[in-house]
Amino acid sequence: MLIFKRSEQLPKQATQIFIPIIDGQVVADRYDKDFEIDFQEQLAFFVPADKPIKAGEIFEIPISIPESMPDHSCKRISMVSLGKAEPSELRLAGAAIGRKLRGKSESVFVAVNLKSTQTKALLISANLGNFQWSLKRDQKPSESQLHIPTDDGVISAAQVISDAVNRARELIHTPSNIKNPEWIAKQAKRLANGTKVEVLSGSALKEFGGLRAVGGSSPNPGPRFIKMTYSPRKPGAKHVVLVGKGITYDTGGISLKRPYDIMAPMKSDMAGVAACLAVMSALRDLKIETKVTALLMCAENALSGTAQRPSDVITHYGGKTVEVLNTDAEGRLVLADGLAYAVENLNPDFLIDIATLTGSATLGLGKQYAAMYSRDLKFVKQLKEAGEQSGDRVWHMPLVDDYVPALESDIADINHTADKYHFNGGSITAALFLEQFVEGVTWAHLDIAGVGRAEADAGENPKGGTGWGVRLLLQWIGSLR
Repeated sequence: MLIFKRSEQLPKQATQIFIPIIDGQVVADRYDKDFEIDFQEQLAFFVPADKPIKAGEIFEIPISIPESMPDHSCKRISMVSLGKAEPSELRLAGAAIGRKLRGKSESVFVAVNLKSTQTKALLISANLGNFQWSLKRDQKPSESQLHIPTDDGVISAAQVISDAVNRARELIHTPSNIKNPEWIAKQAKRLANGTKVEVLSGSALKEFGGLRAVGGSSPNPGPRFIKMTYSPRKPGAKHVVLVGKGITYDTGGISLKRPYDIMAPMKSDMAGVAACLAVMSALRDLKIETKVTALLMCAENALSGTAQRPSDVITHYGGKTVEVLNTDAEGRLVLADGLAYAVENLNPDFLIDIATLTGSATLGLGKQYAAMYSRDLKFVKQLKEAGEQSGDRVWHMPLVDDYVPALESDIADINHTADKYHFNGGSITAALFLEQFVEGVTWAHLDIAGVGRAEADAGENPKGGTGWGVRLLLQWIGSLR
């Protein structure tokens, strides 16, 4: 991990300095004179004048300490391109710095003077790019100090937000033989940081028909309903409720996933809960003045003699009956209970669910945007802007009313897979199912099946769980007044 420190100039203990390149020009300030190096000339050695320099490119210059700087420890200079210093370019550059320091423990200085929002984006991405997680016996955690000229508020916010994202990643990467609903509950208590934590299990879940139906397939330890509440002192604060899908492992249940190798990444099917939990852990340190409640809907979807069956009818929180047609569409069942509970008991001003819900979400959007569903266009605009600012981008998808008849059931209030008339648009119909449980509340559904997992180790993201949604939610919640 990276620890951010405020420094106006190169610290004596720093072993490396990063010199920024902005729009093809080296911004060396005084360091060209201190090190007696023409950095622009050095850059020309690496990059021909007619070749564009991409954001995130790094060029390293070995040096010897000048006689004028006898007390310094700097042994390397790296020139790093910030592109034109646009937010997306700064995130690329930050991630490149973080990756260069990954696995190392040293002190570095980034000699860049930017606006506070720009510096914040750079720092957050640096810590994200630095992320490592492993259970290898011989891999010890590394910690580097990154010094940069900025104000303490930027340092603090960047540290809290980036640590929260990495915290979500750690939860996601934990194998499912360790991670079960009971373990998630323990992590919620460990990471509470000023939030109140309540956990329901066993007979206390009698009204949560969806959660019990899914979690009953793995009765030891069984499902958990985890409620985390952050209450600021500000009177009349807005109330945000987050509902996270927390399937700690997903076999598909009786509707077993095929081919079987697609099960391997299913330890990450609780990425929605990981994001919610990480957000809650950061609220106090960011001095958020909005009331936030997170409902973590945790279960394991296993193949067993106690698993629910296709054609079962379950009764959700609030009384709505649902015909189950495919046990591998389990995420929406646990979310439905959480949404109904929030509407009936919590009086939210805003209600957001976040889940690795459907493979369909990736068909049109790939792995760069999360699918966002909401009928409130003002709310949509807020979340979209927060996504662009934070780097967790969303794309507004339609709730197509023509598809609603597909939810009809001959024996229950609705079916949960919306396949009665064989419409396509699986991510849309899943959202329409969830909408049946929100009853006019200002609501958004975030389908993060594409963005919640990365297939390769690149940029800000490690291979595996990305921690997507933490930056978006903290950015948006922090903007509420």
